[in-house]
Amino acid sequence: MSLKTKKSFVPVLCGVIGFFILHSAETHHSIAAQFDMTKEIAIEGLILEMEWRNPHAWLQIEANNEDGQPEIWQIEFGSANSLYRRGWRRDDLPVGAKVSVNGLPARDGSRVVGAEDVTLPDGRTLFAGTGPEN
Repeated sequence: MSLKTKKSFVPVLCGVIGFFILHSAETHHSIAAQFDMTKEIAIEGLILEMEWRNPHAWLQIEANNEDGQPEIWQIEFGSANSLYRRGWRRDDLPVGAKVSVNGLPARDGSRVVGAEDVTLPDGRTLFAGTGPEN
């Protein structure tokens, strides 16, 4: 490769790398944009499903509202990989288990929570690592 070819290749390579960096930053949302960072919410309910996905894992629980009526709540975590590194295991969250979740409520009032931690029936607490202190 000649020096002239190398000089023209460098700006193209930098442009391609820059595109991918900006694109990935643009596609991921901020926690503060979706969740109210000034409030916390605690929910207790039964596990309906745990989705171990990337870029976000999701826990779905059924909890009773103030009137005793069941409601479905969606609990958002970081990636499945990050949960696994924090000690989470699939066997810890079986369908039907009663759990307590602490987290940040959705800004739009929907039944979505940005999880901070989950307390299991045996008393262990699993930390999500996505809250403002983490």
